[in-house]
Amino acid sequence: MENRASSLEKRFSFLLENREKKSKLRRLTGLGAGMVDFSSNSYLSLSDQPTIRKNYLSLLETYGTTSLQAKSLSLIGSGGSRLLDGNSDFAETLEYTIAEFHGGPAALLFNSGFDANVGLFSSVPQPGDIIVYDELIHASVHDGMRLSRATEKVGFRHNSVFESLEDQTSSTKSLDAVLEHLTSGGAREDVLLGKRNVFVAIEGIYSMDGDTSPLKDIFTCVEARLPRGNGYIIIDEAHSTGVLGDQGRGLVCELGLEDKIFARVHTFGKAMGCSGAAVISSQTTRLYLINYARSLIYTTAMPFLSLASIRIAYEFLSRGYAESLLGHLKELVDYTFQSLLALCANSDTGILRVEKRRSWSPIIPIFTTEPRSLAKYCQEQGFMVRPIVAPTVPLGTERVRVCLHVANTTYQIDGLLEAIKHWVQENSGTFSHASHDERRNLCSLDVKPKL
Repeated sequence: MENRASSLEKRFSFLLENREKKSKLRRLTGLGAGMVDFSSNSYLSLSDQPTIRKNYLSLLETYGTTSLQAKSLSLIGSGGSRLLDGNSDFAETLEYTIAEFHGGPAALLFNSGFDANVGLFSSVPQPGDIIVYDELIHASVHDGMRLSRATEKVGFRHNSVFESLEDQTSSTKSLDAVLEHLTSGGAREDVLLGKRNVFVAIEGIYSMDGDTSPLKDIFTCVEARLPRGNGYIIIDEAHSTGVLGDQGRGLVCELGLEDKIFARVHTFGKAMGCSGAAVISSQTTRLYLINYARSLIYTTAMPFLSLASIRIAYEFLSRGYAESLLGHLKELVDYTFQSLLALCANSDTGILRVEKRRSWSPIIPIFTTEPRSLAKYCQEQGFMVRPIVAPTVPLGTERVRVCLHVANTTYQIDGLLEAIKHWVQENSGTFSHASHDERRNLCSLDVKPKL
């Protein structure tokens, strides 16, 4: 047994060494003392809000010493899965509150956004159904699709709805082109006739690029190509929850498409400042997930501590307290983006670039062929940014990702920009340069983010 374990671990060591040689080895790191956070997804910095902390502790004290004891429930643990001993009136009331806030018929809590996506995509598509997904969809959706009974899984070019010249030379096609192929007759006729369902998987804001999904165009395309009503859009609103829409209700609510989208995944570990997730759907779909979503059925339910934090975050948003925070965040995003554009345009080396913005989201990728070097330099100067490399992003699109938060200041942003500027100056003759045309196309002082 010892030799077998040793042989296995030798294999592990070989694979890890291989990954390290390719600069792809992952390690667990944290935010060092005194580091300025430009990396986490806590966009609204809700955990720093005195109102949030006060209300959370008050709820734990009042509810935890009365209601929980009366019902023999634990403050810290839940006791089991939702279908056994882990359910509570508090959890079900919270689900009703979440559904109402997002304008949906029903909500079902999951322990994480990953669990929600795996549960949805592994159980909802039936044999013969098809999943069409944005090529940059989150890894959790891919894992759900692997477990799915869907007959086909087809990717489409990121955020590309209708065919363009760029799509014609790409290995992946637009959503419209994919759906046209799937309804082109012959063996595909059953899709056109509505006998097979097509699920379209997208995100609200994409975590690596910070761009917003063209949801209205996607809905129009799905309706036109699948007129029998067998096209179902599932949107992961992980990074748009708390950021887009009135009071942070998300992209679907911002566009008034609440009754047009089959399912929404709202996660609470980003702007909401807590943990967990909820699927917004019909009552029938909710009950179906309770019966078939294995990531819900076979896991211990969230404890009261987690449920309470979610409730307090939703109360904060629903009372309009986050509106001023969102306004400030947008100002920080605009300031940072314009400053990065100027830095990029004034850098003749082409070591780094930023793309034209199509949304105001707090995620700004800085593309560079040397993301690890840039990130390390910024970290040494006290600014926590992370290098994002393949396979997390496609080869050739490596970047350092800047995530902005309400708690950031313009002083901190100026410090980060100064560090980036110094890194460019120190490495201008070291790394390979982008072409003049590439820099001109991707760095333009005339472009402003849409606020």
